[in-house]
Amino acid sequence: MERIITLMTDFGTKDGYVGAMKGVILGINPRCTLVDITHEISPQGVFEGAFVLGSAYRSFPQGSIHLTVVDPGVGTGREGLVVETEEYAFVGPDNGIFTWIYRNEKVTQVVGIRNKDFVRKPISQTFHGRDIFAPVAAHLSLGRDPGEFGVRVDTWSEIEIPEPRATDNGFTGEVIHIDRFGNLVTNLSRRLLDPFTHGEPLHIIMKGKRITGLRTAYGEARKGELMAIFDSFDLLEVSLMGNSAAEALKAARGDTVTLVVPERDAR
Repeated sequence: MERIITLMTDFGTKDGYVGAMKGVILGINPRCTLVDITHEISPQGVFEGAFVLGSAYRSFPQGSIHLTVVDPGVGTGREGLVVETEEYAFVGPDNGIFTWIYRNEKVTQVVGIRNKDFVRKPISQTFHGRDIFAPVAAHLSLGRDPGEFGVRVDTWSEIEIPEPRATDNGFTGEVIHIDRFGNLVTNLSRRLLDPFTHGEPLHIIMKGKRITGLRTAYGEARKGELMAIFDSFDLLEVSLMGNSAAEALKAARGDTVTLVVPERDAR
C-alpha cells in the first residue's frame, strides 16, 4: 500500500538513527513513501517539535501518517500513542508533542501502544523510535486500524501554549519559536490582531526596540533594519533584514513582545 509517512525527530543526521527507523519501516512496507519534515529539532525540544509539527502537517495529503520522535522520556513509564484525526494519523510519545494537533484537529481516537505484536523485539530502552514507533507507523500504513495497537485512552499529555494578553492599547505576547534564519515567531496572530487594529498603524516593541508598522515582504526593509511581518502561518514575526534578529536582540523563546496602536496611547 502506497502511503506517506513523514518523520520528524531531534536526532540530527550525523548518526544512523534516522536511517535505522527508515530501514525498519521499509522492511514492513517497502511501498510507502518516506518524507523528512526535519531532524534538526533542538535536543529534547518538545515544545519546538510540537510547534514545527503543528506548522507542517497540514501541507501533506489526507491519509498521511506523521511519525514524530522527540522523546526525553524514552525508557520511562510514558506511553506511546497513535492519534487518529479525521484526515491524518500521528505516532509518537505521550509527552505533549501532539499538543497543536489536539487543539486544531478533530481527534477521532487516541490509542496507547500496548500490543507487542507490532513492535520490534527486543525493545531497546534508549531507541523507541526504531523499536516501537517506526514499526507501528509502518503497520499503520498497511491499513491497520489504530485500535489494533493497544487500548483507547481518554487522557494524554499536553504542553502549555502561552496565550497573548490584551492591554488597553494592544496586546502583549511572546516569542514561541526561532527559525534557522533567526526570525522571532510570536504567538500574536493575524486573526487576533486584524479585528483589533482596523487598519490603524502598529508599533511592535521588543527588547527596548520599537518597530513601526508591518511589512508585506522581507524585501521592503533595508539591510540591517528590524521589521515585523506576518509569516506564512499568519503569526507575527520580528525579523532583521539580511541577518539574525535573534542574535542582534539576544532574544530567546519566551521573550516578551508588545504591540500597541499609538493613537490609542494618547486617548
